[in-house]
Amino acid sequence: MAGQENKARTMQGVVVSNKMNDSIVVSINRFIKHAKYKKFVKKSTKIMAHDADNTAGIGDTVTIQESKPISKNKSWILVSIDEKAKI
Repeated sequence: MAGQENKARTMQGVVVSNKMNDSIVVSINRFIKHAKYKKFVKKSTKIMAHDADNTAGIGDTVTIQESKPISKNKSWILVSIDEKAKI
């Protein structure tokens, strides 16, 4: 069907681990408004993503995209490295 775009979710986060082969762990930070106190609270989630070329390093800001399950814990793939970590 012509004109259809990919509807998969994308998220941006920071790589916290790249010790595994073809895998990275990405930390996603977001602000949630507390239901009772109405204050914004910082929440973080760690997501495992597939990095086929092992190019991402710790501290890199990356974009990941949802995909079909690759393994028990991996359902995301690396789309791009937005910013390399400053060493």
